[in-house]
Amino acid sequence: MITKNRQPESVINEMIRKAFPSKTAANIKELTEGMCNVTYNITFSDGDERILKIAAKDRTGNTSNEIRLMDAEVTAMQLVREKCSFKVADVFAYDTSGTICDGDYFFMEKLPGVNYSFIKDKLSEETNRNIAREIGMISGQLCKITNPQFGFLGDTERYDSLSDFVRRMLTNLISDGQKKDVDWGCDVELLLKGFEEEKHIFDEARFATLVHWDMWEGNVFVDGEHVSGIIDWERAMWGEAFMDDRFRKHNRNKDFLEGFGKVNFTETELKRLRWYDIILYMTMMVEVFYREFEDKGQYYWSRDQLLSVI
Repeated sequence: MITKNRQPESVINEMIRKAFPSKTAANIKELTEGMCNVTYNITFSDGDERILKIAAKDRTGNTSNEIRLMDAEVTAMQLVREKCSFKVADVFAYDTSGTICDGDYFFMEKLPGVNYSFIKDKLSEETNRNIAREIGMISGQLCKITNPQFGFLGDTERYDSLSDFVRRMLTNLISDGQKKDVDWGCDVELLLKGFEEEKHIFDEARFATLVHWDMWEGNVFVDGEHVSGIIDWERAMWGEAFMDDRFRKHNRNKDFLEGFGKVNFTETELKRLRWYDIILYMTMMVEVFYREFEDKGQYYWSRDQLLSVI
C-alpha cells in the first residue's frame, strides 16, 4: 500500500532512543490492520508497550481531502482528552523534524482491550447493542467540542458555512476522480447541480463540532464488554455530527442513535445525511486508486452504495 511508510528496525530504534532515552526495544511488530499509515507495537525490555505511528513520506497516496493527517490526529486527541470523558491514547512524542524518518511520526499509549472489528461476531447480541449505545454516547460527547467555523482539522482553511465546506469536499472528490479516471457510475456534474439546488439545507448547522468521521468498528477498542477507546483520528474535522461513519445508510442503527440521543430525523436532516452518504461512498471509491489497492472490492461495493442514494 503506497501510504505505508515502513521503516527498518535500525531507524525505529533511533526513533525510540530519541523519544525514550532510557528504554530499549525487545520486540517491534507491525500492526497490519490499518489502511493508511503504518503502525508498530513496540515492546520495551522493561515490559512497557507503546504504539508507533508513521505517516507517509509524501502526499502521493492521499486524496485532496486528506490534509496533514498526522497533525489532525494529534490535535483531535488533545481536544478529546481536554473535553471528553471517554478514552483516547496519550501521545508521548511527536516528531515532524524529518531528521530521523522521512515521514512524521508519534509514539502513543497502547489502549487496553482489542480491536472491536476482530471480536464483534463473537460477542452476544446484547453486548453488541450495548457497545453501539456507548459509541453513540461518545459521538454525542464530541458535540461538546465546538468551533465557529468548519473545515478539516489538519487544514488551515476554514469555512463560515457548512455548505461551503461540503462543496469543497465534493468538488475535491470529483477532481481526484478525474485524475484517476474513476468511473462513478453516474453524472457527477448533475450531482453538483443537485447540491447547489439543495445547499440551503446545511444552513441549520450554525457552528461546527468535532467529528471523528471514521468511527467504524475497526477504530473502536473494546475491553470486556465495553468501549475502552477510540483510535485513528486523522480524518477529524470541524463539521456536523451526522457526518460520521456511524450515521451512514449502510450501518446506521437504533442502538447507536439511542446512545447519541437522536432516533428521528427531520426531512432536512435526512437530506443532509444523504449528502454525507454520497461523500463517504465517493471517498471510498477514489481512495482505492490513490492507495493503489490490488483488490478493487471496496470500489465496487462503494459504487453500489453510491448509486443506491443518488
